Amino acid sequence: MKLQYSFVIPVYNRPDEIKELLESFVNLDFDQAFEIVIVEDGSSITSEKVVESFSDKLNIIYYYKSNSGPGDSRNFGMRKATGNYYIILDSDCILPPSYLKLVDESLQKEYVDCYGGPDNAHSSFSLIQQAINFSMTSVLTTGGIRGNKHSVDKFQPRSFNMGLSKKAFLATNGFGRIHPGEDPDLSIRLWKTGFKTKLISNAFVYHKRRISWSKFFNQVYKFGKVRPILNLWHPETKKITYWFPFLFVSGFLVATLSFIFLNWFLPLFFYGIYFTLIFISALIKSKNLSLAGYSIIAASIQFYGYGLGFIKSIYAIRVLGKAPEDCFPELFFNQHV
Repeated sequence: MKLQYSFVIPVYNRPDEIKELLESFVNLDFDQAFEIVIVEDGSSITSEKVVESFSDKLNIIYYYKSNSGPGDSRNFGMRKATGNYYIILDSDCILPPSYLKLVDESLQKEYVDCYGGPDNAHSSFSLIQQAINFSMTSVLTTGGIRGNKHSVDKFQPRSFNMGLSKKAFLATNGFGRIHPGEDPDLSIRLWKTGFKTKLISNAFVYHKRRISWSKFFNQVYKFGKVRPILNLWHPETKKITYWFPFLFVSGFLVATLSFIFLNWFLPLFFYGIYFTLIFISALIKSKNLSLAGYSIIAASIQFYGYGLGFIKSIYAIRVLGKAPEDCFPELFFNQHV
């Protein structure tokens, strides 16, 4: 089967980011034609003029619709796309020139109906953005689950860099209403339907992520709230590792109190070793002392935010028995009609 690629990109009030992304499309090293579908998700600051400025350089289509969240906007874009293989990106990404060539080579060699690729931090990104990228991708903090593991059958692609065949989209109806968490939910439903996923480890994108500590906290806090909901929907995917951020933060609190009231230094010593390893790892990778220090802050925010959201969701759903949409309506969007 000849693969015809359609890029699907939802955007919400981010015309400057779309401009950077489209500039990277112009520089792609790929001979075959491809399509770009931009879906404006009810933005008050639209990207229409930016998109128009690239119309003579790229095969690009622009749609504006009412706000219904990124997952449903991706579904909207896939329904409008003309290709048979959709590549989904976040608007805050930048593509390396070799991206599509590497994707195509991998799918021609070992075809799957859904793939995911890792992300990286560009040298132009701020120190906070680079530190957040390290924390979200390091083996020391996430176990490398967001793109550093060579997992084939059970890799969960993330929607900032994800491919999905038209066949798989039609069979699953694409993304659900929840956000964040719509991408692992889709991966699990794909597996249940019989489709395979894989990681294309060299097909990375530059991903800006959040630009401040407060926005990063809000993001990981939502991730924490979503995980028990996904466990409720897909109980076969439960893992003890999902408890680690909460246990890590709780353990740090106990260790601190033990030192203050009982003069027990050893528990805090082990935490000190762990944060030192994060510092050294980030320093070796970046060769930047400030970034290494920021990486400790990023990891701390990641554990605290995720752990807080996770235990709050566990209490509401498991202890109080509330329906997820009743206790966390901010995590659910109404789908576009």
